[in-house]
Amino acid sequence: MFKLAFRNIFRNRLRTFLTLAAIITGVIAIIISGGFVEDVFVQLREATIRSRIGHIQIFRHGYIEYGRREPSRYMIEQPRLVMDLVQSIPHVQDVMARVNFSGLANNSRADLPIIGEGIEPSKEERLGTATTIVAGRSLKDTDAFGAMIGEGVADALHLRPGDFMTLMLNTSEGALNTLEYEVLGVFRTFSKEYDDRAVRIPLSSAQELLFTHSVHSIVVLLDDTSTTDSIAEILTNRLEPLGYEVKPWHELADFYQKTEALYRRQFGALQSIILVMLVLSVASTVNMVMYERTGEFGTLLALGLRQRRIFKLVLLENVLLGLLGSLLGMILGVALAAMISRIGIAMPPPPGSSMGYTATIHLVPWTLVIAGLTGVSASLLAAVLPARRASRLVIVEALRHNV
Repeated sequence: MFKLAFRNIFRNRLRTFLTLAAIITGVIAIIISGGFVEDVFVQLREATIRSRIGHIQIFRHGYIEYGRREPSRYMIEQPRLVMDLVQSIPHVQDVMARVNFSGLANNSRADLPIIGEGIEPSKEERLGTATTIVAGRSLKDTDAFGAMIGEGVADALHLRPGDFMTLMLNTSEGALNTLEYEVLGVFRTFSKEYDDRAVRIPLSSAQELLFTHSVHSIVVLLDDTSTTDSIAEILTNRLEPLGYEVKPWHELADFYQKTEALYRRQFGALQSIILVMLVLSVASTVNMVMYERTGEFGTLLALGLRQRRIFKLVLLENVLLGLLGSLLGMILGVALAAMISRIGIAMPPPPGSSMGYTATIHLVPWTLVIAGLTGVSASLLAAVLPARRASRLVIVEALRHNV
């Protein structure tokens, strides 16, 4: 039956070619669209991690819930002990401490509410490969009273590298403290909202402003993003009994989670539309073939072939057609994806960002599997009703088509 089914699909080469063209087109569409969506996830993920979040962040227990109201009560008092423990774990590339603060930035003419971070410059520079320096230079460990400001802060206060600004904020004891900083650079990250209010200064200077030796968070940079969950689980087991909580990047990146959910639903809807279109396209061709072969099926039934054998034969023919079309579609889809990726697709900045990017087609196994299954499923579904009708033909009426 397999040999007969394989020979039958090439009896009418024109219709076979049209059916294959429809299946190939659908499979290629799923591969290209799925690869594009996957590339969006990869680029958004790495931009989120490499802008400022890092792969994992460690906080004092309760900081996530209550730290915004009372940040001084939820600080890590012995950061060096925690950092040494984290650094000893495999796949950990860098460990850095941060102090968060909010206050006012003043350029001697106007004030602007800001959110600030005290950072370790050399480590943050290795982390922030997705951060763009649009003017000046990045901070160095020797810049005791230097500052980097977001692009939005620079525009609002008309500050440029070489200008001076004053930061005013409340210490952990409630006193007002001020220090003057030289603007060394202006940066741009993936998040425009962050750039509009962000100021970064050396960690030691931030601790001096707040009159503290503690830090608010410890950021972990890994050598491979795929190990994030396993390393986070190890850190949770070691640090949770000590009063710390561990958060992987995807729990801190709310924008990424919502964007991924949106794109997953859109791709699912697109896949359903392509499946329906393929079923309708293949079904029209199968119906025409079944009509032309009515006399043939009548002859087979008259010779004693059982109805279920006719049903299986028609289904097998279309499954083979779907497999062939899916295979050709995957080959052409992979080739087209490689060509598009080599050229690149210039994309505008996504919502909430001021940075455009170059998209590619990022192929992953599950996209190819979905594309192949869609092609085969469409062929199978399109053949069920025609095969059922062919297997239930009245022999006498079917034989009249041979006249």
